[in-house]
Amino acid sequence: MTHRSLALAALAACVMCAPMSARAQSYAPNAPINYPASVFAPVMHDDDAAAGVDDASPLHRQVVSYSTGEAPGTIVIDTPHTFLYLVLGNGKALRYGIGVGREGFTWSGTQTISRKAEWPDWYPPAEMIARQPYLPRFVAGGPNNPLGARALYLGHSEYRIHGTNDPSTIGHRVSSGCIRLTNQDITDLFGRVGVGTRVVVLPQTARDARGTHADARPAAPVVRTADGRQTMIIPVAAAPTQMRPMSIVPSGLY
Repeated sequence: MTHRSLALAALAACVMCAPMSARAQSYAPNAPINYPASVFAPVMHDDDAAAGVDDASPLHRQVVSYSTGEAPGTIVIDTPHTFLYLVLGNGKALRYGIGVGREGFTWSGTQTISRKAEWPDWYPPAEMIARQPYLPRFVAGGPNNPLGARALYLGHSEYRIHGTNDPSTIGHRVSSGCIRLTNQDITDLFGRVGVGTRVVVLPQTARDARGTHADARPAAPVVRTADGRQTMIIPVAAAPTQMRPMSIVPSGLY
């Protein structure tokens, strides 16, 4: 057999040993890893971004002029005007509309954020259950939870800055001392502050605090009494038991 014949035979053998059909090779990139969604991603359960607060309303989240002696990053709660300010510095603050404590359940003083929680569970405190024995002893976190989408816990007290499943209460005095925002607003605030953030709560009867002047909402009602009995003035060093609301039959839940 000639060299040419041998070469042809070898080529034929290679062809016969090869697979009958080649498998197509894909050059598409591998599917991306399913990283967990951002902690700010859960769908809010208010009707829309405004969540009961009209864009033109002063209660709508917005940057405003704000003169204060507090450092940037401080939260100032203006109880009489139902505003929460996150101090930005340079004479500016991010202002949120809030719901505050009803008559007899307001408080003032300084606290710090001690814990943050997403879609928190709710355990009504014993004092609240004593006033309202029909309340559940536990409500799991979710759209039906009165604490809403996020909660910022204040020191060792029973008080929180939290969301709400009833955005129509923003701008009103309805709670047992906690501060509430729409779910969208508390989620926004939650992402801007951390544990240790200073929180200053102004008295119910104060229009302006010493060293702090807010953009007052002219139409906002201001409830005031001559003897000041509507407001509990809580010292900074008060024990947790001293910061609980007075025992007055409430009209709301939290």
